[in-house]
Order: sequence, then structure tokens, then C-alpha cells
Amino acid sequence: MTKNVFVTGGSGALGSAIVRKMREFGWRVAFGYNKHEDKAQALSEETGAMAFQADLEDPEAVAAMTEKLEREFGAPDALVNNAGRASVMPFALLEAEDWDKAMSTNLKSTFLVTHALVRGMIRRRRGAIVNISSIAGQRVLGVPVTYATSKAGIVGFTIGLAREIAPYGIRVNAIAPGMLDDGVSANVPEQERNEYLRYCLAARPGRCEEVADAVEFLCSDRASYINAQLIHLNGGI
Repeated sequence: MTKNVFVTGGSGALGSAIVRKMREFGWRVAFGYNKHEDKAQALSEETGAMAFQADLEDPEAVAAMTEKLEREFGAPDALVNNAGRASVMPFALLEAEDWDKAMSTNLKSTFLVTHALVRGMIRRRRGAIVNISSIAGQRVLGVPVTYATSKAGIVGFTIGLAREIAPYGIRVNAIAPGMLDDGVSANVPEQERNEYLRYCLAARPGRCEEVADAVEFLCSDRASYINAQLIHLNGGI
């Protein structure tokens, strides 16, 4: 039986790789985006996936998107929380508003989308949720404190939610990618990039497609015994 999956942040480098991978494995795919309509439409035309625009930090926008998603696409069997953003503001220069914005972008959006869609999964007593965290929340790296904190928060969210909704047949896992060849990793300064590769056993950045492979697996029934886990996908750090 063909299953439905909804991917947030679908117009970005990692998100688009996930959309393509899910389609490759036969999933019906819908994805969310906020500002990059041109990229979203191009991806939709390329893959046949349905695109839904919304500001995922706005509860009313998420509610409206969810209603439209379930009406036009159908109820998702799997959810991939990929939307997020990195900032480069040093901690000493942060204002409270900067902190709140980072937490909203990377944590609140995950909460809002999951909260909106998990009720349907609970009613159907099945589902899979994959949250994209980051090595930044697990290792000592030269990354902004706000980004590291919010991505570490994704792990706590994953573990707590998995425990609560496991009785309804829903699995919740997270993936912590290391440095990738595209997306936010593309903006890492060369010195920090070289330092990472020096200690990486794979001696190279990861590919978005490699993360997408892991996402698809965790969403699938092939991963039915994997729950409440953080999968480190970093080449060996």
C-alpha cells in the first residue's frame, strides 16, 4: 500500500533530497516551504510532489496548512521535520529577540507541525516521525550557541514524544547529520571545514542523499523496531 509523507523545509538542499528519495521509494509526497516559491514549484514539477506554503512559526498558518494538506493530499502516514535555519550571531552579541527567533525557527516549528498532524496518527494508531537534528547539538564545534541549543532540543523532543505516543503505534526518531556538501554546511568557513575533515573517519563531507536514505528507512516499515533513537550520520566523528 502506498503511504503518504509530509516533509517540512522541502525547498532547501536537504529537504529536496528527502523529497526525491521518498518519491524514488514509491511514497506519495507533500512538502512545506515558506519563502522559496520558485524552488518549491520546480521541485513539485520535477517529482510530482505537492507543495504547501506556510510560515511554520505561526500557529494559525500551520492550522490552515494542515487543513488544506489533509483535504487535498490526505492524512500523512509519516512526517519529516526538516525545516530549520542557522544563524551566525556570536553569543555575546545576542539579544533576547535573536534567541527567541532561533528557538522558534528550529524548535517551535517542529512542535507546531507535529502537534497538528500527530492527532490523526493517534486516531489511526500508526505513523512515523523523523526529526532532523544536527551534530551541532552533540559535539563541541564552532557553531552558534542558538543553533546548537535548538538542535539539542530536537533530541529531547524526540525522546519525550516517542515515549508518550508509542502506545498508539507511532515511532519517533531523530537524525543528527554532520557536515554535508550542501545546505547550511556550505557556509562553514574553510578553516572549520578542514578541521572537521581532519577528524572525520570518512575524510569527506556527507551527501544530502545519504541523509535522505536514512530518513526514508526510518519512515518505512523496515525500521519498525527502531524508536526513540538518535542516528548519528557524520562519517565518524
